[in-house]
Amino acid sequence: MSFNLAQFNPVQIMMGLMGVSAVVITFIEGVMISKRTDREPYDWRAFWTTVRINLLRLLVEAIPMGAVMGVALPFGQWMYEHRFWTVPMDTWWGWVAMFFCTEFFYYWLHRAGHRIRWYWASHAIHHTGNQYNLAAAFRQSITGKISGGFVFFAPQCLFGFSPDAVLLSYGVNLVYQFWIHTDLISKIPMMEGIFNTPSAHRVHHAANVEYLDCNYGGTILLFDRLFGTYVPEKDGVPIRYGLVKTMTSYSALKTCLFEWGNIFKDVGRALKGGHPLDALGYMFGPPGWAPNGQGLTTDQLRAQMTRLTGSATGAPPVELLDNWAGVPPDEQALNGSPAPVR
Repeated sequence: MSFNLAQFNPVQIMMGLMGVSAVVITFIEGVMISKRTDREPYDWRAFWTTVRINLLRLLVEAIPMGAVMGVALPFGQWMYEHRFWTVPMDTWWGWVAMFFCTEFFYYWLHRAGHRIRWYWASHAIHHTGNQYNLAAAFRQSITGKISGGFVFFAPQCLFGFSPDAVLLSYGVNLVYQFWIHTDLISKIPMMEGIFNTPSAHRVHHAANVEYLDCNYGGTILLFDRLFGTYVPEKDGVPIRYGLVKTMTSYSALKTCLFEWGNIFKDVGRALKGGHPLDALGYMFGPPGWAPNGQGLTTDQLRAQMTRLTGSATGAPPVELLDNWAGVPPDEQALNGSPAPVR
């Protein structure tokens, strides 16, 4: 069977090129870190898990258009055909408008990815790495189109930006974010609080409760500032990376699907018990939601940490996640608890 580049759509080609480049650069970073004796050993098993995740992504993206996984571009095209006006992309201000428009919708996509469990089921994969390095940048979901994250960008087409321009702008946004996934670069004067930097994004990837649910911006932190979600990195505060409930599996498939399994289990139990509203809460409430306030959402987790330690800071102990007050063992979800496993 001959290889024909024309059989791939722009999304598939962009993802392929980005994936191959990311693997090569990340591999070089891993070799460099491995040679240092003043750092935690580089987790090569996690690196190869990420590579396998990206191979799964290529398989998923190869599903023909017209299937459930392929509705994003047609939906965007439909929105563009019904646009309010047309933004001229042959002008400088058209691209400036595109930049801020993409950043705005990316902010809300990213925020929803942390605050609505349905979207978190896909986005959680990006936070499963227990080390913060470039490999974390391209550990991405294979179920993004199932969860429907594309609906956050379709309005850009309604506002007059073509689907191709939206894809290009979103791709540039993601490419920018690659280099900020590192703890080798300290704070950058004049950039902090304005642009998304390694320091700002370290905070975003932290499991420390004081850092949960913040710094959602892609390239800039304008909308974090406007909507009160910007949190600067504190000097001298150790960061524990990964999910609140640490992911220990190196299985690519489990890493991609574990939270969907959690949702399925929780929803099934709620429906079996005759509580359809609880089922909706498990699907569309914040990660960690449980009936009657018995879960561990971010706010509840901070309250529990304050109760235990006197301060809503630091990574929560395993005992809290496994045996929080008032929640029986049969309410605990797969892989630990219904806590917000960031």
